[in-house]
Amino acid sequence: MFVIIGWVVVLGCVFGVFIAHGGNMGPIIKALPWEMAMIGGATLGAFIANNQMTVIKSTMAGLGMCFKGSKYTKDRYMELLALMFDILQKARKEGLMSIEKDVEDPHSSPLFQKYPVVGNDHHVTEFVTDYLRMMVSGNLNAHEIESLMDSEIETHHHEAHAPVAAIQRIAGGLPAFGIVAAVLGVVKTMGSVGQPPAVLGAMIGSALVGTFLGILLAYAFAEPLAGLLEQKIEESGKELQCIKTTLLASMQGYAPQVAIEFGRKVLFSTVRPTFAELEAHVKKK
Repeated sequence: MFVIIGWVVVLGCVFGVFIAHGGNMGPIIKALPWEMAMIGGATLGAFIANNQMTVIKSTMAGLGMCFKGSKYTKDRYMELLALMFDILQKARKEGLMSIEKDVEDPHSSPLFQKYPVVGNDHHVTEFVTDYLRMMVSGNLNAHEIESLMDSEIETHHHEAHAPVAAIQRIAGGLPAFGIVAAVLGVVKTMGSVGQPPAVLGAMIGSALVGTFLGILLAYAFAEPLAGLLEQKIEESGKELQCIKTTLLASMQGYAPQVAIEFGRKVLFSTVRPTFAELEAHVKKK
């Protein structure tokens, strides 16, 4: 929603001030379809040539995320921490082997299905169950598991940022493609030097529309999308950090109530539940 609002503000200010200052939209409207086709086609071709298919697919999915609200809310994090509390509490009371069935099949586990928001999230359940499985096996200590978690989170970070880098490269290339379109427009104009000055002026104006569009699309559309997508990726990484901190605190001997407090503290302040809110939610569940 805010993406659309931002774009409306940009277009309203740019073209509104242009018209209010006495500008004529006629040459821009006339040149727009051809310039857009040239710049858009060149950008699309360069994007396909510059990225692997996995990055292309993840970029398309990432662009869709930009137009949706964030799923990483305070309620979601309270569900996640309540799930972690239940798992660690069961393991503490009944032993690590008691959670083996929950770890092996989280989709039929009463513990995970008690919290469907996070219990049915593939990335969350896979990350949690992988490291719980290692804890159950007892072959790795806390430092080894922490190192492995850091490596996985770093891999997730690099993989998730591939679409951001792809969109940023698009933003960097758009002004150049706008110049290409403008140069071709000038070449066309130079072939009509015998025309009256009014006709030549209109042709030069149409040619400059390419440069204008390239810069506008780069800094008002592509670059903001890359920045927004990067913020959303940082949110997803913070969830993994929360799980990591909670599990490591448990492995170091802290009680479940204290372990989830470790996890709560790493969350962004805008979505971090208070101690009282989390405690009340856990007791309610």
